[in-house]
Amino acid sequence: MLDTIVDPSPDGVAVAPALVGGKWIDDGPVAERIGPFTRLAVSRASVAQPADAAAAAEYARAASRSVGRLAPATRAEILDRAAALAARRREDIARLLALELGKPLKDGLGELDRVADTFAVCAAEARRIGGDVLPVAGWARGIGNTALTYRAPAGVALAITPFNAPANLLAHKLGASFAAGNSTIVKAPPQAPAVSAAVVALLLEAGAPVEAVQLLHGGGEIGAALCAAPEVAVISFTGSAETGEAVARAAGAKRLVLELGGNAATIVCDDADLAAAAKTCARTGYSNSGQSCISVQRVYVQRPLLETFVDLLTAEVEALKVGDPLDPATDVGSMVDEAAAERVLSWATEAVEGGARITVGGTRDGATLNPTVVAEPPADASVVVREVFGALVTVLPFDDFDTVLQTCNASRFGLQAGLFTRDIGRILTAWRELEVGGLVVNGSSNYRLDHVPFGGVKDSGFGRESPHYMVEDYTVVKTLMLRGMSIWGDN
Repeated sequence: MLDTIVDPSPDGVAVAPALVGGKWIDDGPVAERIGPFTRLAVSRASVAQPADAAAAAEYARAASRSVGRLAPATRAEILDRAAALAARRREDIARLLALELGKPLKDGLGELDRVADTFAVCAAEARRIGGDVLPVAGWARGIGNTALTYRAPAGVALAITPFNAPANLLAHKLGASFAAGNSTIVKAPPQAPAVSAAVVALLLEAGAPVEAVQLLHGGGEIGAALCAAPEVAVISFTGSAETGEAVARAAGAKRLVLELGGNAATIVCDDADLAAAAKTCARTGYSNSGQSCISVQRVYVQRPLLETFVDLLTAEVEALKVGDPLDPATDVGSMVDEAAAERVLSWATEAVEGGARITVGGTRDGATLNPTVVAEPPADASVVVREVFGALVTVLPFDDFDTVLQTCNASRFGLQAGLFTRDIGRILTAWRELEVGGLVVNGSSNYRLDHVPFGGVKDSGFGRESPHYMVEDYTVVKTLMLRGMSIWGDN
């Protein structure tokens, strides 16, 4: 099936089948994905109906028993093969990313490298699943007994993935869930159906039993039906804060891992290497057209250095190549659709009307927004207080370090921040005071290692997305109490 998905049909449109009840489905109602750069149909997905959600949940409940009986070593071996296969098929799936999302080929290849790493880390975490011998005999009432625990599969997991990194974020959710021994239902983003189908097919081709995963395409109504299904034990969702709230309402009393929005700040202090900071912010503020929850959005620069930094950043941004995402030299492709590009451009215009200046960019061609720098926007401008999620970076001055930390914390989001300084005192203060899930020192907010805990606070969600922590979320602790049988002694 992987070959069928990644190789276009005679009309050049990739097929994105659903997988329900152990069978690939490519008939029934379909939805075409129009590529944001080509403006042509690039993939065709089989859209789920309400009955499909119920059927998938019922099948997953029964299938979870057989998946859970696979030894951790068996799951790990399959995940290792999936990692190797992702590395071999990286160009094929990166091409789908370029077509469906306008993501530059170089970014897509990087994402597939991360998919391979993620599956490999999930394999390692499968091998670490175990339990504890509890110190029950340390208290008088426990003398003469033995108690053990182990981490058992939760049963049925639901993975709802976003469009901006659909391959790697699916690898995180599906890989960790399979490592834990669950049967997983994947609800794919409508903007990346073929990429999602390719990752699911990749795991099956690596040897995962068909009972391990199902894939449904569709909109919010299918996601809501799956969230409400009583068979689902745990839900992992990545997306906007507003949709995350809807997921929580539909889910009710289920275990949730929510990785939501961001409004990432990066602080550049007076002892920073300005040229290096500007280059880093340019490279990480516009990768994937800024469509990342940790993309560089707000850069606070110590006031005496502001103009120098703006000039350096502007020069770096002007050097970025904008164009066809299938061109290996392209740095910035298109955004997910024309409406998204128009929204970001309108926010830039609003900032200029409030006194800001655009030093580069500020124009678009369809869904392609030319990389834009907005200098000194008003503190209440949309580009400052809302999540831009686009190819735009703002630059603002600050005078006092403690005050700029408070300014950063004024956001309703708290996912990740960057800090350029050599001052260990500032580093420790920022680590303690910033209301974020992670701080990157001498790097921008947009840096992530897939085996390191990742997640936020406040409206950026809760839970941590890295295989180790996700396996904990995807499992339950089961206790065995042996009364009158002690490994500790009876007196």
